[in-house]
Amino acid sequence: MFKGLWKGVVRPSPRGKVRWVLFFVIVLALATGFLDWSYPWNAAADKLNVWIDRVPKLSIINIPHYPSRPFKLGLDLQGGAHLVYEAGVSQIEAGERDEAMEGVRDVIERRVNAFGVAEPVVQTARAGDSWRVVVELAGVKDIRQAIRQIGETPVLEFKEEATAEPQRALTDEERRDMEEYNKAARKRADELISELKSSDEVDFMAMARKYSDDQATKEFGGSLGFITRDSAYADLWEWSNTQGVGKVSLEPIETAEGWNAIQVKGVEERGNEVHAQHMLICFRGAERCDRDTSKDEARKKIEELKAQATADNFESLAREHSTEPGAKERSGDLGFFGRGMMVKPFEDAVFALPVGAISDPVETQFGFHLIRKIEERPLKAYDVNRILVKKKVEADYLPPPDPWRNAGLSGKHLQRTALQFDPNTNVPEVGLEFNEEGKKLFADITTRNNGKLVAIFLDGLPISIPRVNEPILDGRAVISGNFTIKEAKLLAQRLNAGALPVPINLVSQQTVGATLGDASVRASIKAGLIGFALVALFMLIYYRLAGLIAVLALIIYSAIVLALFKLIPVTLSLAGIAGFVLSIGMAVDANVLQFERLKEELRAGRGLQTAIEDAFKRAWPSIRDSHLTTLFGALILFWFSTSLVKGFGLTLSIGVVMSLFSAITVTRVFLRMAAPHITKAWLYGTKVKRNS
Repeated sequence: MFKGLWKGVVRPSPRGKVRWVLFFVIVLALATGFLDWSYPWNAAADKLNVWIDRVPKLSIINIPHYPSRPFKLGLDLQGGAHLVYEAGVSQIEAGERDEAMEGVRDVIERRVNAFGVAEPVVQTARAGDSWRVVVELAGVKDIRQAIRQIGETPVLEFKEEATAEPQRALTDEERRDMEEYNKAARKRADELISELKSSDEVDFMAMARKYSDDQATKEFGGSLGFITRDSAYADLWEWSNTQGVGKVSLEPIETAEGWNAIQVKGVEERGNEVHAQHMLICFRGAERCDRDTSKDEARKKIEELKAQATADNFESLAREHSTEPGAKERSGDLGFFGRGMMVKPFEDAVFALPVGAISDPVETQFGFHLIRKIEERPLKAYDVNRILVKKKVEADYLPPPDPWRNAGLSGKHLQRTALQFDPNTNVPEVGLEFNEEGKKLFADITTRNNGKLVAIFLDGLPISIPRVNEPILDGRAVISGNFTIKEAKLLAQRLNAGALPVPINLVSQQTVGATLGDASVRASIKAGLIGFALVALFMLIYYRLAGLIAVLALIIYSAIVLALFKLIPVTLSLAGIAGFVLSIGMAVDANVLQFERLKEELRAGRGLQTAIEDAFKRAWPSIRDSHLTTLFGALILFWFSTSLVKGFGLTLSIGVVMSLFSAITVTRVFLRMAAPHITKAWLYGTKVKRNS
C-alpha cells in the first residue's frame, strides 16, 4: 500500500498531477487570502487558545496569529504633500552634478525619515540644465515643519566624546504629570486584581491579551517563558519561588516597569548554582595579566595565601593580594553562578567543594585561583504569564545624555572627499581633505583625541565613528572600515553632499487632505466592488459553470495580487489601483478567450476533456501576446516615468504576470477537475450536442 502511495506522489498519473496542482492552488489561495484579511484566522485562533488553555496537557500549545500587514497608501489616498524643489548646481562641475544630486536626494530622504514620514518618495529629475527634486510625503500633518526641515543645506559635523554631565531635575509640570499618570496606572492595576479575584475560572491569558501594556508578550497571552533569578524579572521570580506553581498574584507586584499580575504555570529544575569568592594571582603569559611575575613565583604566592586563608580573613586577603581587576572593591565576590558560566577547571573545583570550604590552588588560563564556596542552592526556572500596567519614570521625560560634543569642525571646512583604495590591502576607504582652516582644526582635534573616537555626523545622525590612531597634521584623513566599494562610495557621496554648495528652492507645493484621501479610498473600493460584481454576473449568465470557474479564478487572482502588494510592499495610489483594475480586465479577457475557444470546440463535436485542452492551445498565443505587449508597456512606464505613473506601471506589471499564472494554471485546473463529473454542454455556454 505504501509503495503504491509513494509512487503516486513521485510519479503521479495525469489525473494525479491535476489534483496536486489543485492542492497547491487552494493552499496558495488560503495563504494569500488570510494575508489580505487576517481577522477570521486571528479571531478563531483567540477562541481556540482560550479553550486549549483550559486543558492542562494542551496549555503549552498556542495557535499563532496570522501576520497582519496594512496596505501602504500613497499620497493621494493617505493625504500629505507633493513638493518640487529646484537645485542650484551652477557652481558645481558638470561631471559632478549627477553625484551631487544623488547625495542631495539621499540627504533629503534621511531628513524626512527622521521627521517621521514612512517611506517617502524622493526623486531627482533633469530638464535641460535645470535639476529638480520631487518629494512626496504621505501622511504628513505639519507640512510647514517638513518644508523647513527639507529646505536646509545638508549639515556635516565632526564631534568628539563628551564628558559625563549630571541629568537635570524634572520640572514641576513633568513631575506632576508623572505622579498623576502613575496614580491612574495604580488604580488600573487594582481594578485588574479585583477582576482576577472575582472568579475562580478567570482566563488569565485572555485578560493579558486585553489589558497588558507589554506589547512584546500581549499577543501571546502575557507569556514570559521560563524566568530565572538572575533574569530581568528577578522580582517576579522571587514571588514565584515563594508562592509556587499554579498560583496567581492577588496583589500588584511593583517592579521598575510598573505593576504586575502574574500566573505561575510551571517550574523547571536546572541543577544548582553556587555563591563563591576567589583571589587570583596571575603570571607573565596568562590571559589579561599585566604583571611581570613568573609562574613559579605566582604558584609560591598562592600557596602562601592558602596557608593563611580562613573564612574570616578571605575577603581582606583578596582585597590586598588578588591581581583581578576590581578586587579591592568586590573582595573577589563572584555572586551566584551556574554551570557553564566559568572556565572548566574553575567550575569543576567550585562545584566539588563543600559549602564553607576553601579550595587548593586551581590553575586556569588566567593564573592561580584560591576559591571559597559560600552557598549552594537549586537553580529553578518558572514558566510565568504576566499582565503589566506600566508606570512612568524620570527617564521617560529626560532625554538620554549626549555622548558627543561638537568639535568645531564642519562641512564648510571640508574641501573634498573621494573613494580610494588602501595601497597595501586594496580595501576601499574614504579619503578626506580639509581647507586651511579645517586643517588646523583637524590637527587640534586628532591631537587631543589620540586613541579615542571621533564621530562624523550628517544631518544630526552619525555616519562614521573612526578611532584616531595618531595626530593628523596635514589636513588629510582616511575613514577605513569593512566597506564594500558601494558603501565607501555612498559615504563619500554623503560627505560631499554636506560640503558641496547645492541650495534647493521650493518651486511647487500641492497638499492633499486626509479627508480627500479617505474619500478616494472609499470611492475606489466601491467602484472596484461594483465592477467586479457586474463582471461576475455577466460571466455567470453567459458562460454558466465556466463563468463560475472564472469568478473563482478571479477571486484567487485578486487575493494573490493584493498579498504581493502587501509583501513587496507596493505604495498604492489612485493610478496604482487603476493599474490593478486594468490587470483584472486582462485576467477576464484571458478567461473569455479560453471559453470562446471551448465553445467552438464543443460545437465542432469534440469531447469535453479534449475540447478543454484544444481550447487552451488555441487561446494561448492570443493570451500570451496580449499580456506580453501590455507588460512591456507597463515596464516602460515604470522605468522611464516618475511618481504616480510609475505606480501605475508597477501594479499593472504585477497584475499582468499574475494574470498569466491565473489563465495558465487556475482556470485550467478547475476546468480539468470539473470535466469528468459535469459533462452537460449547456453548462459550458453552448447548447450544441457533443460527441461522447
